[in-house]
Amino acid sequence: MGSFALFRSLIVPASSRISSLSSLESLIPKHSSSSPIVDTSPCLFPSVARQHGKPFFFVGQPFSSSSSSSSGINIIKAEEEFNDSLKKATDGSLPAIYYFTAAWCGPCRTIAPVIEDLSKKYPDVNIYKIDVDVEGLANVLSNLQISSVPTFHFFHGGSKARELIGADITKLKATMEILYKQG
Repeated sequence: MGSFALFRSLIVPASSRISSLSSLESLIPKHSSSSPIVDTSPCLFPSVARQHGKPFFFVGQPFSSSSSSSSGINIIKAEEEFNDSLKKATDGSLPAIYYFTAAWCGPCRTIAPVIEDLSKKYPDVNIYKIDVDVEGLANVLSNLQISSVPTFHFFHGGSKARELIGADITKLKATMEILYKQG
């Protein structure tokens, strides 16, 4: 017996091995739409996941180190930057979204292009991207009780108007439309 076959026999009992493609397809959940199934549930921070016995994975590349992107998304890298941006959002002069994210979070990577598109559709809304793993932001995250990503805080008229936890694209777009209508 080859080493792979031996390994497989130790991991998967013979009675539960899948013998054909049709039996494999029967294990895949069916859904009515032609669009792919996307997990929109938020990712728990590793420390929170460990407390609740949930798995977490570190994958992906770190975020860019630049302070802003070409789309107008501002990247917060320090507590002072966050506090300055929050002053602007709470003085009511500019609407803002705080987008808490992490490089290891799959739903965060899924929703990132949507955020880019929305930043172009709503250029008068300041979008602040906060990587929860950046050193020096622990106090901010603790004070705001951010324990999962993606999390969005929507500011309108000088106060926090809404919060969205998870990568629900429909809810994100609807919230943007309600709070920041164009025209």
